[in-house]
Amino acid sequence: MQDTIIITCALTGAGPRSKNPAQPITPQQIAQSGLEAAEAGAAILHVHVRDPRSGEFSGDLALYEETVGLIREQNKDVILNLTTGLGSGYYPKDPLLPREPGPASHIWTPEKRVEHVLRLRPEICTLDLVTAQVFGGIVISTEQVLTRMATLVRDAGVKPEIELFDAGDAVLAKHLMARGVLDGPGTFSFVMGLDFTMPADAETMMYMRDRLPAGAQWQGFGIGRNQLPMAMLSALLGGHVRVGMEDNVFISKGVFADSNAQQVRKVRRMLDDLGSTAATPRQARSILGLTA
Repeated sequence: MQDTIIITCALTGAGPRSKNPAQPITPQQIAQSGLEAAEAGAAILHVHVRDPRSGEFSGDLALYEETVGLIREQNKDVILNLTTGLGSGYYPKDPLLPREPGPASHIWTPEKRVEHVLRLRPEICTLDLVTAQVFGGIVISTEQVLTRMATLVRDAGVKPEIELFDAGDAVLAKHLMARGVLDGPGTFSFVMGLDFTMPADAETMMYMRDRLPAGAQWQGFGIGRNQLPMAMLSALLGGHVRVGMEDNVFISKGVFADSNAQQVRKVRRMLDDLGSTAATPRQARSILGLTA
């Protein structure tokens, strides 16, 4: 277990809108929620945006510009991590003959998927090495698309947080490093307990940790009720932690979280009880090898 542990707060996500009325939707709500989470102890804010009218996920560049601008106006220290996960969802027109995309599909070019990253230049963006069945569809990530995305964000000076959803994703990550597409040893996230991806349990987290290149930084995080158990397990096994309303809209069984900051405060207290301290943004930059 590390003495100093980075807390990432994932503010809203791209999954179906929850029934929690406190889930941030508009740029103003997402930014304010992020600022409060940073004040509570999150060194990194993981940012998605949503359509203010429907509440559904969005890739609208203007929404990212507004959200990031509002955060940076009031807090230039917190580290921003923008998603690039959208644009890979395939929902077949006929599930029994899945050769044609249905209207819910969102398959974008690599350039479109990282457009907001190239414009806003956060310090971190995600790179999801996943092909899996989630949210009733199929997320598709080909080596060619990932190579192009990784090249674009590297040229922009942005560090990828490599998201792994299953064991084969770690193999792919090492392959991309061997090809020079990704820089090692890398920063990784294990997405645990999401539909038909890796399960959220101790055996899987240890297995995934042991598949990483030597010296890699990592965090394992759980979806839904697995959030806090996986956060503590990640800390105990030498990783960092992630909480937030992207992953879980509850603060305890049957009780909605009233904010992202509430989740950050809770996990920070738990880390304090274990004898670790939450990293400041400056410390997080040093740990992750980011330019100060």
